[in-house]
Amino acid sequence: MNAPLFSIVTPVYEPPVDVLGDTIASVLAQECEDWEWILVDDCSPTQAVRDLIRDHSARDPRIRLVERETNGHIVAASNDGIDAARGEFIVLLDHDDLLTPDALAVNAERIRTFDDVDYLYSDEDKVDAEGNLYDEFRKPDWSPERLRGQMYTSHLSVMRTEVVRRVGGFREGYDGSQDHDLALRVSEVARRVVHIPEVLYHWRAVAGSASADINAKPYATIAGAKAVQDHLDRLGLAAEVGQGPVPGHYRITRRLDPDVRVSVVIPTIGQSDLIWGSRRVMVVEAVRSLLARTSHDNLEVVVVYDQPTPEQVLRDLEEVAGDKLVLHRFTRPFNYSEKMNVGCLRATGERLVFLNDDVEVISDGWLEQLVAPLDETDVGMTGARLYFSDDTVQHAGHAYGRGHYLHPFRDLPRQSYGPFGALIINREASGVTAACAAMRRDTFVEVGGFCEALPANFNDVDLCYKVRRHGQRIVFVAPVELYHFESRSRERAVHDWERDIVRGRWGLPHDDPFVPDHRRAPAKRGQAARRSA
Repeated sequence: MNAPLFSIVTPVYEPPVDVLGDTIASVLAQECEDWEWILVDDCSPTQAVRDLIRDHSARDPRIRLVERETNGHIVAASNDGIDAARGEFIVLLDHDDLLTPDALAVNAERIRTFDDVDYLYSDEDKVDAEGNLYDEFRKPDWSPERLRGQMYTSHLSVMRTEVVRRVGGFREGYDGSQDHDLALRVSEVARRVVHIPEVLYHWRAVAGSASADINAKPYATIAGAKAVQDHLDRLGLAAEVGQGPVPGHYRITRRLDPDVRVSVVIPTIGQSDLIWGSRRVMVVEAVRSLLARTSHDNLEVVVVYDQPTPEQVLRDLEEVAGDKLVLHRFTRPFNYSEKMNVGCLRATGERLVFLNDDVEVISDGWLEQLVAPLDETDVGMTGARLYFSDDTVQHAGHAYGRGHYLHPFRDLPRQSYGPFGALIINREASGVTAACAAMRRDTFVEVGGFCEALPANFNDVDLCYKVRRHGQRIVFVAPVELYHFESRSRERAVHDWERDIVRGRWGLPHDDPFVPDHRRAPAKRGQAARRSA
């Protein structure tokens, strides 16, 4: 018998028999027939569970039952299934969930398209006891930073069998987050990871399950943090993993080498404005806050100021920043891009931070967390979370789609977690605003810096496109928080010719790969099919 393309692996322990029957029916309904199914019973107390599997196995030779003599829990049972698998790819399916009829067929099509793919994942939703579908999770394209903060790939995971075995399968001691641990290890060696932007999996929400109650398995989040810490340690990244504000979300706190020289570049005209009822000189308070909220001492602040900047502002800056201050007078007509390029050329740091003068840093360790991800050579740019003065989100990463350049989470409350935790975890983004962003100096030079043909708007969009064209990731760093008193320094008028320059260079933006709400057709909706098993 030829080896099948897919080996579906399902650890089984005491599911309701009718629920298991629905799962079996969803596999038997697959449009693609090139599969085998290994169900590993982990000593279920109810004999009817094994009888149901045996009955189907007798009728369909593709279905195999492996019976454990002792209860070993999910890791041991899953590894038994992996050991028995003959297929080229392993498909991970829980004993109470449902596949869509085209789940395997769609995966097979992607495998034919990408012969080097080692890991595929797709979108998912949940199904309640009545069969109603809800809570669609439209996932981003491959986002390694997000996987560190959240097991977002989850269902449906399809992994090349040889790779799964090479990394050692599931590991004991990670129960509850064993899938996250495996996904991290597979991703470290996978030649290609492919996201399928279709709902192919219905995750059953039953009492006591993580799908119904995220607090149901607190041990799982402990194991998850351990798995992420192991991953960072294997990669040699200096960081500690802690629990996020929501179970199943993890906060990565990075360490920045104190020997790394950082240059913060700020353009200004020295204006003042009324903020929360008090008048402030914007650039002075921006510098004061940025210095107060970092302990990184190897730092300079390069202020590029226009000629109208009052002398008192420059004296105040000298008092606040001391010997960390570098002043550069800009004598040409206003051009944000040119001012930033001049400031970066004047800077001496190997890491560059772009900062508007109308911001206030409000998170401790902001500089360290913003800059440290650049130690990964494939990270070309990082950005922060910015709020308007009324505590609503101004920026949490760009989205380039539907013909526009968007702030997709704009106006959400500051305390919001965002859809599926998008505001509270680090993740890849198509772009970030230069109001607060960081780059390595070598990357900045290689991509050509800011486009001076864009003196006011879209210069950061163009820069982000260049970074991604350079083959590097852009990372939104959730814990780096600032107020951005946007448009207080000047009126922002967007002109068609500015958009035309960006579109002429990069084309009309269509589907953003990291903010699914801005792409793709609607998911399958309605009720999950129920069939007699």
